[in-house]
Amino acid sequence: MPLDPTKHADWEIAEAAEANMKQVYQLADELGLEKDELLPHGHYVAKVDYKKVLDRLKSKPDGKYIDVTAITPTPLGEGKSTSTMGLTEGMGKRGKNVIATIRQPSGGPTMNVKGSAAGGGLAQCIPLTPFSLGLTGDINAIMNAHNLAMVALTARIQHEFNSTDAFLERSGLKRLNIDPRNVEMKWIIDFCAQSLRNIIIGLGGRKDGFMMNSSFAIAVSSEVMAILSVAKDLKDMRERMGKIVVAYDKKGKPVTTGDLDVAGAMTAWMIEAINPNLLQTVEGQPVFVHAGPFANIAIGQSSIIGDRVALKLGDYVITESGFAADIGFEKFWNLKCRMSGLVPNCAVVVATIRALKCHGGAPIPLPGQPLDPAYGQENVGWVEKGCENLIHHIKTVKKAGINPVVCINNFYTDTDNEIKAVRRLAEEAGARVALSKHWQYGGEGALEFADAVIEACNEPNDFKFLYELETPLRQRIELIAREVYGADGVEYSAEALEKAKRMEADPEIQKMGTCMVKTHLSLTDVPTLKGVPKGWKLHIRDILTYGGAGFVVPVAGAISLMPGTAANPAYRRVDVDVETGKVQGLF
Repeated sequence: MPLDPTKHADWEIAEAAEANMKQVYQLADELGLEKDELLPHGHYVAKVDYKKVLDRLKSKPDGKYIDVTAITPTPLGEGKSTSTMGLTEGMGKRGKNVIATIRQPSGGPTMNVKGSAAGGGLAQCIPLTPFSLGLTGDINAIMNAHNLAMVALTARIQHEFNSTDAFLERSGLKRLNIDPRNVEMKWIIDFCAQSLRNIIIGLGGRKDGFMMNSSFAIAVSSEVMAILSVAKDLKDMRERMGKIVVAYDKKGKPVTTGDLDVAGAMTAWMIEAINPNLLQTVEGQPVFVHAGPFANIAIGQSSIIGDRVALKLGDYVITESGFAADIGFEKFWNLKCRMSGLVPNCAVVVATIRALKCHGGAPIPLPGQPLDPAYGQENVGWVEKGCENLIHHIKTVKKAGINPVVCINNFYTDTDNEIKAVRRLAEEAGARVALSKHWQYGGEGALEFADAVIEACNEPNDFKFLYELETPLRQRIELIAREVYGADGVEYSAEALEKAKRMEADPEIQKMGTCMVKTHLSLTDVPTLKGVPKGWKLHIRDILTYGGAGFVVPVAGAISLMPGTAANPAYRRVDVDVETGKVQGLF
């Protein structure tokens, strides 16, 4: 019997389930993979050779495609990963050939306050420890590839500053005249390290590098991660890797990884990482884990490669987009689907009573602090007021022409009256609604949820993008701000406005998608504003160019590409049983 989630921690439930989990060889056989398509990393985790699978099954029709998104979350998260696992388990209980495709967690939130995004309770991805702590090394490969570009950049600046043209020519180099005050890239590390946001490098003598301001971002915000998310194959990845803009020269011309002759070596770090990872739910359904999180500062999607492989192998594929529909779903809709050519059949909007109360007036939860007792008491008024946020996200999904299903991610303290209020208001907004108790009961608790999604997938939809690539950049930003966030308009800093005008005059940049950076805690760019704020404008303070990924990246508000670690982080509770070697305390 599985452990009771109301009495046991997630890591204890995962450890108990892992005692009976399927070996990857059985998973592969059930998926219909051939022997040479499976690349085992031990007995319970494997990579899958994407190219062999796609070549073999190229004429096979794709399965149904489902995206899981959410309402605007509390700082504690609203259970999208839990709901993705629960829906996968529920469909498994219904006898469906179902596969989940999710993102690999970052070490930052895993060791901070949010957890590893494996799900929770009886709706988890296992084995938990490898899933949470590096998996097969994809993020490590991304860090090495990305930081190699920074090594190439800083070494080139040093050598050009200290060397004559004749010396550079003898070394096979052309002077690039890089402007050290106009560097686009940052170093990366896969932790939340606020003390590295602003640093000075090159201290010492001339042999110790060129002294300049620099900074770190979290690894999953790297453009290399974005490339892993959107690349179609290794050839496409190699081409994209050479287009990464690392800095600008003293005339304002972009300097790329191709100019630094480093793109080939960067790609060499990624040849294993391009293959998706195969794991499973606690009930034994297959899960592909590939690419990374943080849709507030990155694309925040599982990889196109992973989804394409799953769609050839499964009849239903459930993918997950980071954070709420204003961020993760918007990028799924206008970036990922545009680049992949894939059209979703349904989108799930996950809602919790806890988050609806937060949007309706309850005290805002603080990371690392106990939840206010008010959240455990019935308050239908708070829930009804908070449903304004849910309805806003339902409307966003409908603007994409996709059938929405609201999943009420049930917690045992939710009351019948609160649930009835959510059901009534969401149905009035034109969504199917399902109460799901997957956290407490696994697939058996997700049958209503699974049935609603299956029904939605069987109905036609009218998928359409919010904007076309011919739309000028500032018009796109305005469309996203007004139609998705609910803003009255957009304001720009002087620097961002200058960049926007320059980008609009560049036909190559004009063809790129738009990947917004914005807080996930509010529809606005101010994280403390809950519900559906009115009478505000989105402030764009900077615009970055991700030439390899094919994105223009407007940065809204005060959000940082390097999150900070809280006062009471998760690493305080993680330890190892020295007798068994098992990790304890992960969540």
